[in-house]
Amino acid sequence: MNNKLSITYLILIIAPLFIGCGNEKDGNKNNASASSLSLHVGNEKYFMIDTKESVVTWKGSSLNGLNTQTGYIYISKGELMIENGQLMGGIIEVDMNTIEDKNHGTDNNLVNHLKDPDFFEVIKFPFSTIAITKVASINDENKNITGNLTIKGITHSVTFPAQIEVKDGIVKANAKLVIDRTKWDVRYKSAKFYDNLANQTMSDSIEYHIKIVAQK
Repeated sequence: MNNKLSITYLILIIAPLFIGCGNEKDGNKNNASASSLSLHVGNEKYFMIDTKESVVTWKGSSLNGLNTQTGYIYISKGELMIENGQLMGGIIEVDMNTIEDKNHGTDNNLVNHLKDPDFFEVIKFPFSTIAITKVASINDENKNITGNLTIKGITHSVTFPAQIEVKDGIVKANAKLVIDRTKWDVRYKSAKFYDNLANQTMSDSIEYHIKIVAQK
């Protein structure tokens, strides 16, 4: 698998684990054209995300489940805050220009479509982010993470399960996030907004599998 963060055929959305700039209020839009994410480099509480080892895989499908697409996307930068061996916060930024289809790479009609206004409008919104706001422990490794997910300049709170391991100065995290893409204005072939699509209707759900490796 390529070292890429994945999002879903948009249904696609991403994406993403991934995502805009993370300071807007819930539901607001911000037409950010460049990254404004600032990291705490040198702060011993913060572990920098290894963008070569971290991967988000996206999965999208038709409503009937017969047509499924998967792919990847790059994390451009990010960090996790660790205190006493526990995850306390963090932020991840995704470069939407790196959207990739698993089977056909980056230069194909599907990927080009995902980048246009039907989906992520990447020229206008080149970055997406997720900022962790709360971590609830289930046990030593299993957590419920809450964060602000920003895509296309729109921010909503999301909560999802994750497994976190902190060992020998390295943080490893695996998470699964499922979103309703229409909340981030990704409406293409959604039954909520279009009638008579029949078997062309796309599911509103996008599934992200997120693998993160971070270190000081």
